[in-house]
Parts: sequence; structure tokens; C-alpha cells
Amino acid sequence: MIDLKLLREDPEKIIANLEKHDPSFDARRLSELDKHARKIGVEIESLRKEKNELAKKASDGITDQLRTQSIEIGKKLKELEREFVEKEKELENLYLSCPNILQDSVPEGGKEKNKVIKTVGKKPEFSFPVKNHVDIAQALGWIDFESVSKITAPHFALYKGDGVKALYSLMLFMLKNNIAHGFLPILPPYMVNEESLQIAGNFPKFKEDVYSIKGENLYMTPTSEVNLTNMYRNQILPEDQLPLKMTSWTSCFRREAGGYGAAERGLIRIHQFEKVELYSICTPEKSNDELDRMISCAETILAKLGLHYRISLLAAQDCSFPSSKTYDIEVWMPGQKTYFEVSSASNCLDFQARRGKIRYRDKKTSKTCYVNTLNASSLALPRLLVALLETYQQEDGTVKLPDVIFKEGVSW
Repeated sequence: MIDLKLLREDPEKIIANLEKHDPSFDARRLSELDKHARKIGVEIESLRKEKNELAKKASDGITDQLRTQSIEIGKKLKELEREFVEKEKELENLYLSCPNILQDSVPEGGKEKNKVIKTVGKKPEFSFPVKNHVDIAQALGWIDFESVSKITAPHFALYKGDGVKALYSLMLFMLKNNIAHGFLPILPPYMVNEESLQIAGNFPKFKEDVYSIKGENLYMTPTSEVNLTNMYRNQILPEDQLPLKMTSWTSCFRREAGGYGAAERGLIRIHQFEKVELYSICTPEKSNDELDRMISCAETILAKLGLHYRISLLAAQDCSFPSSKTYDIEVWMPGQKTYFEVSSASNCLDFQARRGKIRYRDKKTSKTCYVNTLNASSLALPRLLVALLETYQQEDGTVKLPDVIFKEGVSW
């Protein structure tokens, strides 16, 4: 959540920023509710003080005037307290739906205003008709989409044989890369509770996208960012322990109702997918540098794999809800004839830290301050596998994957 002090100090600037991030969010109403709730709070305190003073006077003897005044004040106090509870509840609900404040460098607009800032490599050229990953993988027996629809439902994947080997080799290859960049490996549970999702920023706004466990206060994690955010909630960390850098591998589960189009068949968009995540907790003045380091870590993987990719600075309305600034790494997929995101790297500043009360103690002042949190995919495995299958396909239908996957991952 944002710091409401910023909204109070410069309401017009912050309202414009929040509307830039999400035009549907009623930022002005948030400002009005905050002012109203604080005003009622002051009035309540004043009436309580007045009532206490009348009680002191009554100790010398209750008069009709004192009794009448006390009754009137009690009525007003009760009405204001009821109104205060109502306004506080409305304020809290709107506050939890408030997006993060964007950094000044974020362009205005939607997805069409995303700005490509870097392009690496060239699109591969082929002397034969290019196939898409679905045809390649099914012909090789790597993926079985027919069986999975019988076992569960559409938009899941069942990997077989060399497809399983490739997936696990990629996962270990990426984990080793991230560990070499100073990230501590974490294997968290695949289920999280409601508070964890609220602190990470998924709830209440995106509750419909998350799979729930019937009869339990548990949900399938949509991304291990949720798990890693909550490891240090309600803690005060010594400054010399920062930055805390973590990497994890989990399956991720997302409903994304209505989000599946014909162009996203196969592994492009599925309900369950494997992802290696990067997560950092640091001091505010170092967070944008840390964002650059996380992107560099993810780029190292793509460079070793020899894939053509680009990096885009996302426009305001394409940034995620808790993000103040996001870069997407998009890999070229020859069979799709387009780029698809394989990594999204975001600086959330103190947005998640405020929700989770994650703080650090400044070693100079001994004051407690909110940390900044950052996350990045490193990388989304199914889409990376798509890029590899389509980029390294051979004319005879086989695929020649880069040796580094098995040298630095698993040699089967």
C-alpha cells in the first residue's frame, strides 16, 4: 500500500499518478475518505475530552445542566463513532485496492506505449518452413495435450520423456546461474494463506485469478513472489543483513478466466506453469540498482542459451498492481512470429513492505524504516521451452538444444 502521508502532502500530484497507473481507480475518493476519517477522528477526541471534563465537574455534584450536556455529548459521540467505523471500513477497502505510485520515468498509457530499450541478437533465419512448438513437441513425444485434457482440463500441460528432462535441466541451469549471482535458493510450499496474498498485492484485486482450496484458508500460489514476500513479514531486519536475495522454483497456478486466445495455444498461456523467481529485499536508495542487477542476472541465462530477445520499459497501465516500475524481457518465438514475455522485473518500493510490516533498522539513526522489495522471473519455464523448441528446430523435425543446458543443468 502507498504512504498516505504523500497523498496528504500533495494530493493533486499523487491522484494524477495513481490515475496514470489505473484510470479506473478512484484516487480522489481515497483522498476525500482519508480527510473525512481524520476529521471525524479529531471531533471524536474533542468530544471525549469534553465528556471527561464534565465527569470531573460532576464529582462535586451532578446538576441538571451537567446531566443534559453529558447526554447530548454522548449522543453526538455515539453517532460520530458509528460514522467513523463506516468511513474507516470504506477507506480500508479502497486503500487495499489502490495501486502503487509510479516512478517518474514510467511512460504514460497502456501496452501500446511500452518502450523497447534494448534488443539483443537477431531473429533466426530458416531454410525450411518453420513449425510451432506444439507440432514439434507432440511429434517428438515431449508433450501430450490429449491426455492432459482427460486427466484435468484444457490449458494444462503433460510433459513426457525428453520434455521432462529438458524442463528439469533448464530449471537447475537457471537456479545455478542465480546462485552464482548471489541469490539464496528457497523451496517454499505451493500453498499460501489469504493474508500472504493480500500482503503481496494479489488480494483483493485479483482474487478471482487464484485457485482456492475448498474448506481451507489456503490458495495455490500464483507466483512464488507471494511466498518470498511473506518470509520476513512483521520483522525488523538489521541494515547490515540487506540486501536479502532469494531465488526459488515452484509451479505457479492461475485461473486467468477469459485470458486464453487462439494465438496463445500450447505452452504460451497455461493454468499451471513452472517458474524460477528472483526476489530482493533492500534499502530504498539501492532498489533501482538492484532492479538492474536482477535483469542482468536473467539476461545471463538468455545469453548462454543464444536466444534473441528485447527488454521493454512498461507503460503505466501495463505495470502490475504493486509495481512502481517494470521491465519485461521478451524472447522472439519463430513459430509464433512474435515476442513473448519470459521475465517481468519489478521494483515495488515499500508497497508490499507496508502491507507486511517488513522493516529494517537504520544503523546510523537506529530508526526503523520500510524496506523495498523487488521481484523478477528468471525465467518462466514453459515459454522459455517454446522459444528453445522453435529457435533450435531442425529440418528433419528434431531439436538441437544448446549444450549448456545439460552441462550446467542435468546431464541425463
